[in-house]
Amino acid sequence: MDSFEKDARSKGFSLIAGVDEAGRGPLAGPVVAAAVIFSSSLPLKLGIRDSKALTAKAREGLVFGIYREALSVGIGIIWPVEIDEINIHQASLKAMEKAVGELTARPEFLLIDGCFPIKTELPQLPVISGDALSVSIAAASIIAKTTRDRIMDGYEALYPGYNFASNKGYGTKEHFAALSKIGPCPIHRRSFRGVLS
Repeated sequence: MDSFEKDARSKGFSLIAGVDEAGRGPLAGPVVAAAVIFSSSLPLKLGIRDSKALTAKAREGLVFGIYREALSVGIGIIWPVEIDEINIHQASLKAMEKAVGELTARPEFLLIDGCFPIKTELPQLPVISGDALSVSIAAASIIAKTTRDRIMDGYEALYPGYNFASNKGYGTKEHFAALSKIGPCPIHRRSFRGVLS
């Protein structure tokens, strides 16, 4: 989980940020990205892994440790209206750009989850399945996922009937049934198939 960080350090980079996003697929809610910089001592002992391989309870348990060990954490959020305007692919990249911009320590090198680079002058390396291969990207995936889940839990109170606390905006059978019965709410992505009948 630290080979990409070691390789970047061997090339002279010290401040390495892992960057990932959560929420590309849901029908509702924002896409959220996070960027995480650790010191030269990576917290491998915490058991940080790809957020998708962890339970919600395990992710929440790792959040404090990540914030404690990180030199800096940045979060970027793109809301549904803008997702509809620029498409989810561009919104995901923009969220990652914003997350990097929110770091209080300027990174020297970026490890980006996926196969697409982001708009930045910083050196970067897209890593396919990076959240399973890099501890920095995995930490970013956990922060992005838990941040987004908390946002969707809040929306449960604002927009009852869709069970956002459970489905987090994803297109479950129950969610589609609610859309058919009561229609979309303000946080639905109108450009997504199945939101508008």
